[in-house]
Order: sequence, then structure tokens, then C-alpha cells
Amino acid sequence: MNSAKRWLLPDGVEEILPEEAHKLETLRRGLLDLYESWGYELVIPPMIEFLESLLVGSSHDQDIHTFKITDQLSGRMMGIRADITPQVARIDAHSMNRQGPVRLCYADSVLHTKPRGIMTSRVPIRVGAELFGHAGVDCDIELIGLMRDTLQAAGIDEIYIVLGHVGIFRTLVQEAKLGFKIERELFQAVQRKAYDEIDQILFTNVEDKKMCDMLRRLTWLSGDESVLSEARELFESAPESVKQELEELVAISTGVKQRNPGVQLNYDLCELRGYEYHTGIVFAAYTPGYGRALAKGGRYDDIGEAFGRARPASGFDTDLKVLAKLTTTDIRRNPGILAPNSSDDALLKKITELRASGEIVVVDLGAPTPSKDHHELGCDRILILKDEQWYVQALKS
Repeated sequence: MNSAKRWLLPDGVEEILPEEAHKLETLRRGLLDLYESWGYELVIPPMIEFLESLLVGSSHDQDIHTFKITDQLSGRMMGIRADITPQVARIDAHSMNRQGPVRLCYADSVLHTKPRGIMTSRVPIRVGAELFGHAGVDCDIELIGLMRDTLQAAGIDEIYIVLGHVGIFRTLVQEAKLGFKIERELFQAVQRKAYDEIDQILFTNVEDKKMCDMLRRLTWLSGDESVLSEARELFESAPESVKQELEELVAISTGVKQRNPGVQLNYDLCELRGYEYHTGIVFAAYTPGYGRALAKGGRYDDIGEAFGRARPASGFDTDLKVLAKLTTTDIRRNPGILAPNSSDDALLKKITELRASGEIVVVDLGAPTPSKDHHELGCDRILILKDEQWYVQALKS
């Protein structure tokens, strides 16, 4: 490579400069404090693990997005994580091995082989929370509320939450006795909202007219709370498990509204994101002006089975870099105090006192006299000696 090009970074990989780094770290600290106040304990999983551990409970899409390398010590395949959830599930199942509910949170970087979407980073910073060991709807209600609080704490003003339940679609597909290939075709058509294609697949492959009609109409069930009433009517003659899954969704919706006054809920009963590993409720948060889910999560029971201990689980995560771009909160580094480069004992004592009080004090290493570039150093005040005492004085703009 030409030496003039050595500064170039790969597409989708960016460095974080001081102003943005300060914003990201401020948000990160605030969110981790929020999670701690809810009882979630911080974990820091390794960046790299054996591949079979990283891909537990993940989709084919996750496999594609994971960088693979060979471990020079064991000869086994390793992966650089593209998702933290499987690692947290391993920690709960194997490393902690507690009997009751376990609340864990994280804030760390992941790496993707290619961007997840247009203008998205290949090195996002994922922030999230997971709750293990509780199968009831209260677990999901808590996490949806915490997801909303996460976005509010990050300075996101308008938040719309969409609820779905992958179990309803999965159960109807099983009852319709669709083979794996046809199920995949239907799944992909539903993801695209290709209604003509959906009809063609169902009319060709589902003999039971009632089941066919349920699957067709299910794909249209998206909108406000009236969707739940329509679904109850539609599934009046559905298998009992479908009714139970719908009532679970209703119970979660009711609980979220009770605990989060003013929350804006919508519903999409064919939201199949994470279909390969989610087992029940799925939820996502959106905000105007951003075309993707800002945060997303759901239930993924028994993910710990691969680590020797199946446990009910639910969780969510978001990208800290996206939150930093969308926040309406003005997050800036506090201006500092410029101090002359001197070994004067009184000056050194004053600097120590100021720093202990929370002030930023920058020693001017350039010269014993005040630097003309105090703006570059982020300082708006200076320490001056007057009557053998050191005082803080404002600098002229």
C-alpha cells in the first residue's frame, strides 16, 4: 500500500475522535447506571470464542456476519463475536449457575463481516440487558419498560414500540403441515409483505381452508390496539396454543401500559425478526427519522441448553453509536482550566484540589507562559499567581 493511503480504514469501520468518544462514554456510563438501578449486573464477555459457542441459538444470518479465524493453539475454529446475547446466555448457564432469576447487562463492541444496513457501522457498540430464569410475562414487561427507559435516558424523544409474537405464526405453520422448504418460502414472502406471493403459496400448499384463511389474514394484522380484537375474532377456532400465545401478547401489552404511562404501542403479528431463535414475544422500538429499529428484543427460551442448562430468557439490545447520533441531549465535555508548567508546590497543591473537586486541569507543557491555543486544549479559564496565591481566572475568547 502506498504510504499516503495508510490512514484509510475499511468500509464501515470508523475511528472515534475525542468529542464523539466523550458522548459515547457519557451515554454508556449513564445506561449502565440505569441498568444497575434495576438490579442488572454488568458482564464483559471475551471478544473472541470458539465458533460453536458464539453461534448457539443464532440464525444463518448471524453466521454470515461472524468473522472466523483458526485458533493457533488448538486448531479449532474461532469467531469474533457479532452478537453478545449467546455469550451472556453461556455466562448464565455455565459460569454463574444460579437457581433464581438472573439479570445481566453489557456494553461492548461487536464486529460484522458486512454492514447490517445502509450507512451502518461494522463495529457497533451493543448495549443491552438480559433476564434469565423467569418464564412469566412479568419478565417481558420489565424488559420492554427498561428498553423504553434506555432510549429516554439516551435523549430519544419520540419512541414507538411494536409488539409481536413469533409463536403464533410458527404454530399455524405447524398445524398447516407445511414442509421446511415451503415454510421458508412463506417466511420470506411474509418478511417482504409480498401478499400476492403469500396467497399463491398458501392456496397451493394448504388444504384446510380455515387454516389457510388464518395464515392469510395473519399477515395483515398490523396496526394499533384494534389488531388484538381482530386477532381474537380470527383465532376463535384456532388451536388452543395459538389462543394462549395471543392472550400472552395481550397480557404483556396490558402490563407495559400499566407500568409505562403514555407509552405508544403498536402491533405486528407477523413480525418474524429472529424467527430462527425467538420463541415467543418480540418487540422493537422506533423513532421518526430513523428507518430501522432503534432497539429490539424478545424471548428466546432454552438458549442455555447447549451449555448444559436450559433456562427461560428474554432480553433486548441497541447500538450506542446510533443513540449518540440521534440523541437530543447536548453532551459536551466540560471546559478545563489551563495551568502553567511549573513545579511550584502551591500550584501543584491547587491543581490537585481542583481535580479532586471535579474540575479538568490541563498543564500547558509548551511553555511556562500561558498557551495561545487554549481553545484546542479545551480550556476557558487559567490559573494565575496573585499575591502569592493561585487563583482561577477566565480566559478571553
